[in-house]
Amino acid sequence: MSLDAAPGNDSPRAPLGEEQRTWIGPDAKARLKILRTAKSIAIVGASPNPARSSYFVGTYLQQSSDYRVYFVNPNAKSILGETAYPGLASLPEVPDIVDVFRRAADIPAVIDEALLIGASTVWVQLGIWNQEAAVYGEAKGLTVVMDRCLKIEHARFHGGLHLLGFDTGQITARKTIR
Repeated sequence: MSLDAAPGNDSPRAPLGEEQRTWIGPDAKARLKILRTAKSIAIVGASPNPARSSYFVGTYLQQSSDYRVYFVNPNAKSILGETAYPGLASLPEVPDIVDVFRRAADIPAVIDEALLIGASTVWVQLGIWNQEAAVYGEAKGLTVVMDRCLKIEHARFHGGLHLLGFDTGQITARKTIR
């Protein structure tokens, strides 16, 4: 059974307040394993606008990781010098992680598309919460990470995070997780 995105912001699939959340996604060790084993990431809702968070995350992933990064936006021809694809099905490979920058009501459709292509992980960005979609995706075999920034998590696990989530450029003697 598919979860079709409900129109409008009054959707019962809209984000719940912190006190109403009962779904719990992968813990820190599981998220680290996802990031360690992934080779490719598709950013759904990627924007060619440098002011958008998806652009910043794409820049970070291109410059600070070995991931093959794909940008998914049906309204763009290219983003950050790379081809922008209209949908997940048009990518040259099945991405290991589908990183989602879409509103909460759009998450069910992205999960359905990820399932159709055989993706294993859907990572929904910080500030986006759709509990029903997460439960549905997990029931269909997906690993779902929600309300977490992939860039922040990657930087946190690799020693490049400071209070605001930016690489400070400082050299440290602390051992980083590789």
